[in-house]
Amino acid sequence: MRFLFKTAYEQDIRLVKHGGQAFWYGMLGLVLLAAPWLLSEYLLAQLIFVLIYAVVGLGLMLLAGFTGQFSIGHAAFLGVGAYTQAVLVGAGWPFLVSLACAALLSAAVGIVIGLPSLRVKGIYLGIATLAFGFIVEEGLARWESVTGGNAGMHVKAPSLLGWTLSSNEQFYFVCLAVTVLCTFGMLNLLRSPTGRAFVAIRDSEISAQSMGIHLARCKTTSFALSAALAGIGGALYAHQIKFLSPDQFSIIQSIDLLLMVVVGGLGSVHGVFFGALFLIAMPQLIAVGKDWLPESVGQSPGLQAVVYGVVLVAFVMFEPMGLYGRWLKIRTYLQLFPFYRAGMFRRQKSFQKSDRLK
Repeated sequence: MRFLFKTAYEQDIRLVKHGGQAFWYGMLGLVLLAAPWLLSEYLLAQLIFVLIYAVVGLGLMLLAGFTGQFSIGHAAFLGVGAYTQAVLVGAGWPFLVSLACAALLSAAVGIVIGLPSLRVKGIYLGIATLAFGFIVEEGLARWESVTGGNAGMHVKAPSLLGWTLSSNEQFYFVCLAVTVLCTFGMLNLLRSPTGRAFVAIRDSEISAQSMGIHLARCKTTSFALSAALAGIGGALYAHQIKFLSPDQFSIIQSIDLLLMVVVGGLGSVHGVFFGALFLIAMPQLIAVGKDWLPESVGQSPGLQAVVYGVVLVAFVMFEPMGLYGRWLKIRTYLQLFPFYRAGMFRRQKSFQKSDRLK
């Protein structure tokens, strides 16, 4: 088992804790760079969706996992970013400029939606964000002169520095670069005073306020940054599916995003990627499992929603730390083997949420 003796504050906030992490992250980076030559066209497309959902999940994780603000309408920010990107690229704007505008407009909308969080919290904030999601979906459907309404609109292929990214291989590297930048930005934010203020608000608003943290400013900032990341993911999503319609950003999409961060592991950046992999792989697993079920069950239209609901309830009840929490337990078990204790992983009560994330 590896023991780390920290003697300075810089060691505690270092991104890479030891050489082993640097090695395995480096190996993962090499595999991701070689993915276009290792995977088929279909699997590469699925990996692109994993990267896109990971970017959106980073935003929702920042809001729900690290700031403790409940949101059931996050698909609205995804839709704002996607339609902004589609409209601006269609008007001839450069890809990077359109991407920045999609993030900024989503952040501005996030600030407006963040205002109710100053007065309500918990399930009431969730209801407010849910209502906002319905408003955005209806607005996208009614604003036919810009969005095309329910008929939808086609999205032009992105052009970067004069090169048209018409293939999955080219667009994959763009998504990979954006995901890496967003991940590093998220990690640096969390180890900054602002990020630590977010975690303090999540643990106890009263304690955070007594320590001098400005609750209104921090909550609004969290909503803005979360919406901006969702807008960036929406812009990439628009180019990947190449066609947009309002029903793609409904309450079902919001529930999928919430399921992603809960199953991946709330309060963990790693959990975002575990959750994105789960969200993309789950429909494929359900499709395979239909062949083993009776025809009356396998062909029912609500099967996927039922499976998602059962999985969500199971994780909340039996594995609240998600897939990443389960991996931490397996890793600890292997490191301590054969000196582990029976009941080492028994769930214990804790007074603060941070105690459950160590």
